[in-house]
Amino acid sequence: MKTKLDLNTWPRKEHFEFFSKFEEPFFGIVAHIDCTKAYETSKKNGVSFFLYYLHKTLSAVNAVENFRYRIENGEIFIYDKIDASATLTRDDNTFGFSLMPFSTEFETFEKTSKEEIERVRNTTGLFTRNFEADNLIHFSAVPWVDFTSLSHARSFTFPDSCPKISIGKMMIAEDGKRTMAVSVHVHHGLMDGFHVGEFFAKFQEFMDS
Repeated sequence: MKTKLDLNTWPRKEHFEFFSKFEEPFFGIVAHIDCTKAYETSKKNGVSFFLYYLHKTLSAVNAVENFRYRIENGEIFIYDKIDASATLTRDDNTFGFSLMPFSTEFETFEKTSKEEIERVRNTTGLFTRNFEADNLIHFSAVPWVDFTSLSHARSFTFPDSCPKISIGKMMIAEDGKRTMAVSVHVHHGLMDGFHVGEFFAKFQEFMDS
């Protein structure tokens, strides 16, 4: 479900109109997240750490309203729920795009995500399914690199307003603290650094819960 945003009463109308004229309206921020407790919890419960932190990512995305905004034909719509289109790797080191529906219940999310992982691994090519709506984040894990910056390949002619979130290699400090780099790219017409800060705060809160 989605609801149309009334631009005439939205305080960021001028911001939206200004940044929407840019060839590249996306901006990105990288920050490190403490994942010590989340990693320990996932291992204690015998669940995939990847699925565990992806679920926390989606929980934070859905908790920040502006992350649920999408541009469609020049108008802004607010989606009730945002899912993940994650890049999933195969044994031959290629990857395919997936669809992982969000559920507030981790067990439900875990079940459907495992089914999707298995499905993608048994396909070839990049586009393994159709995507009927833009209520997505584009998600990728880069577990080989502790990056400090990240950019995305984008076609500027393709209308896109979906946030792009990437998570890097888990690093372990001498005191045992575990951290991961998190890259967030978002459409500046829909949100500002304040909203990305809200996401990082929520993500850390959920990772610690």
